[in-house]
Amino acid sequence: MKHMDLTSNNDRTYWIETMCKIADPVLHALSEKQLKIRMPIETKGLDRDKYSYLEAFGRLICGLAPWLETGPIDGEEGTLRENYAQLARACINAATDPDSPDFMNFTQGHQPIVDTAFLAHAILRAPKELWEKLEPRVRKNLVSALKSTRRLKPFFSNWLLFSAMIETALYLMNEKDWDRMRIDYALKQHDQWYKGDGIYGDGPEFRMDYYNSYVIQPMMVDIIEVLGDKESDWREMKERIIHRAKRFAIIQERSISPEGTFPVVGRSLAYRFGAFQHLAQMALQQKMDESLEPAQIRCALTAVMKRVIEMPGTFDEEGWLQIGLCGHQPELGEIYISIGSLYLCSTIFLPLGLSPDAPFWQGQADWTAKRAWSGETISIDYADKVR
Repeated sequence: MKHMDLTSNNDRTYWIETMCKIADPVLHALSEKQLKIRMPIETKGLDRDKYSYLEAFGRLICGLAPWLETGPIDGEEGTLRENYAQLARACINAATDPDSPDFMNFTQGHQPIVDTAFLAHAILRAPKELWEKLEPRVRKNLVSALKSTRRLKPFFSNWLLFSAMIETALYLMNEKDWDRMRIDYALKQHDQWYKGDGIYGDGPEFRMDYYNSYVIQPMMVDIIEVLGDKESDWREMKERIIHRAKRFAIIQERSISPEGTFPVVGRSLAYRFGAFQHLAQMALQQKMDESLEPAQIRCALTAVMKRVIEMPGTFDEEGWLQIGLCGHQPELGEIYISIGSLYLCSTIFLPLGLSPDAPFWQGQADWTAKRAWSGETISIDYADKVR
């Protein structure tokens, strides 16, 4: 597929080119019903071939969805976006059709509930392109795939949000039997797990990792945005969920070094710049704290993107991602990590759903750490005292 001309050399063009480079192997193989033939399975686990294909597609499309939904409809980017939207719909068909050679595993083992939730999150982010424009047969298959995960029991951790996200998507699809209880349990349990200063525990204990950004904050925010008015106690919860999300976005922005690096802590570092899904989502939804300029978020995320993606070894010879944080570092792959897992990195691209004319894409601005370590004036950071 012909991509955009890079001669303009602006950040948005760079983001789109990077997104397409990551997405192309998955989307082209799956749309042609050859993902299981073409995609390699690099892993330390013994059975990841059962899960890696749904991981790759669900996580990838979760990041691309806002661009597919609200990206330009005209010009070179508009044509590119429409082509990718058509590819995405063909992929949904291939992934959910029981007669397809690429029909995915939605029921065996524990893992499918995770990546079905990422696929469901994509539907929330792009209901027009990834739901309304589907053929009736594909809609039926997609609903069946989502509902089939109900037999899987989530762990007592961030996994509760996977069940809740799937039910939220079913609500959006006008399925009358969407389950309030799974959503209520996930929201209220995470409310109890809140540790303060914008951070939730991943289960009862605090973990110094990026799961507040990989899963917890983005799913909490989007679930409550869709369903917050459906119950009085959810409505009461909504304000503090958004307040906490704003605080965590401040912490995320301040964690990006002047060089575009970030702390190497916690598990699942092979998700690369998926560690900044939350910051990207808050920028997309324009929910940033007033102390943060949109342009400084873009410049910070662009620095991270370049620091990570341009390292040799990030891709194999066929263009598939390889395990690592910065290049090919297979030692960083936990036993649940495979090639498919890595495509959560696509969630950094969420702000591409903003118009090219949006403030996010305008001008240049240094981010907090870059200003601080250049001796420039910055504001004092205060812990959030509101629980």
